[in-house]
Amino acid sequence: MLFLCPKLERRVVILNVFTKLFKSRDKPVNSTAGGAYGFFFGGSNSGKRVTERSSMQMTAVYSCVRILAEAVAGLPLHLYKYNDSGGKEKALAMPLYFLLHDEPNEEMTSFVFRETLMTHLLLWGNAYAQVIRNGKGEVVALYPLMPNRMRVDRDSKGNIYYEYLHNTDEAATMKESMVQLKPTDVLHIPGLGFDGLVGYSPIAMAKNAIGMAIACEEYGAKFFANGATPGGILEHPGVVKDPAKVRESWNTAFGGSINSNKVAVLEEGMKYTPISISPEQAQFLETRKFQLNEIARIFRIPPHMVGDLEKSSFSNIEQQSLEFVKYTLEPWLIRWEQALMRVLLTPQTKEKYFIKFNVDGLLRGDYQSRMNGYATARQNGWMSANDIRELENLDRISPEAGGDLYLINGNMTKLADAGIFAASAGKENTTSEEVLEVEKQDGKQSGNRRGNSGKNTVP
Repeated sequence: MLFLCPKLERRVVILNVFTKLFKSRDKPVNSTAGGAYGFFFGGSNSGKRVTERSSMQMTAVYSCVRILAEAVAGLPLHLYKYNDSGGKEKALAMPLYFLLHDEPNEEMTSFVFRETLMTHLLLWGNAYAQVIRNGKGEVVALYPLMPNRMRVDRDSKGNIYYEYLHNTDEAATMKESMVQLKPTDVLHIPGLGFDGLVGYSPIAMAKNAIGMAIACEEYGAKFFANGATPGGILEHPGVVKDPAKVRESWNTAFGGSINSNKVAVLEEGMKYTPISISPEQAQFLETRKFQLNEIARIFRIPPHMVGDLEKSSFSNIEQQSLEFVKYTLEPWLIRWEQALMRVLLTPQTKEKYFIKFNVDGLLRGDYQSRMNGYATARQNGWMSANDIRELENLDRISPEAGGDLYLINGNMTKLADAGIFAASAGKENTTSEEVLEVEKQDGKQSGNRRGNSGKNTVP
């Protein structure tokens, strides 16, 4: 057994306390038995505290979160059914269709529900919703759950379960303060993570970049609060009896933006010497612009969507919008679709039904491009007039008027029939022909070919 002297033991205890207090906050901490990790919110290298709520006070973060949340919430979400012909049709008769498309619960619309969960997903890296089922196991409601009160863990057998700290201001779907939920009772949409179970918060992972943006914004606010003039030193040739009173008098007379550009009158040989550099020298505006692009890069948002039009033009802004749908929005939609199908559909119903967002509205080009595309589809027979009118939100044409007809150009033929006339031309030259003789007015006869005999004549 190892014995320590009292002084050495006390020193070890103090060292352990300081080690726990001043350990690095950037190191991941194992927060679940399944190996998931969580990065703490909190202080950044800029000295500013970054949390999911303080980060939303940054206009760039707020704009990026709002763009993605409203984009996911505004897209049509449908439950489809495979038909016998191999196509798909909307499963309007299924109760789950109404929950996903219209109202997931009695308190909110589908837009608000998806906007709330997408906001949670972007700030905390995870989105949770409680799945309410009836006695038959059918889904009857979906209620959002706060990610900061949810804990994912494993039991002794390795099965995943969820523990949620219930609050009184939430919907009365839980009776106890700490509720344990089964995976089938929780709609969990994880973000990017290491173990595939719990996602990382983009805010916590990029807290230094966001903290620097907060510091720059605070510096700019204080700069104008001080009258947009740099700080300095008031020099007095003698001894100042009450420096605090002089400082307060100066700040009252010349501090703040309302007192900017005032003429200062110095008495008793006092002299003002500025010591701070100007924002232009510190490249303050360039730093703020870089931090805006840095935050947009975190969420993979095109700069023009957050108000930076420096490198955007009429020729490339449409392409950037299409890239936003393809490379930014589509991965989030796939997370949503697969998470919804995994929890809300049983293995038997997955063979017949599937859940899909409709992004056709976001991929539509300008009016002229759409009309040219519709004309090509119409002339080549893979879209009817009603198919086109439905995409343009126009009334359908009756079948009697030809609204459902699929037409093609008459100057086109199948590849298998190509050269058929050339192949039959050679056979016509080898057959015997009949000459039809026609008597002309001058008594001579002219021959016309017919049949396989030349004996028949026409007078």
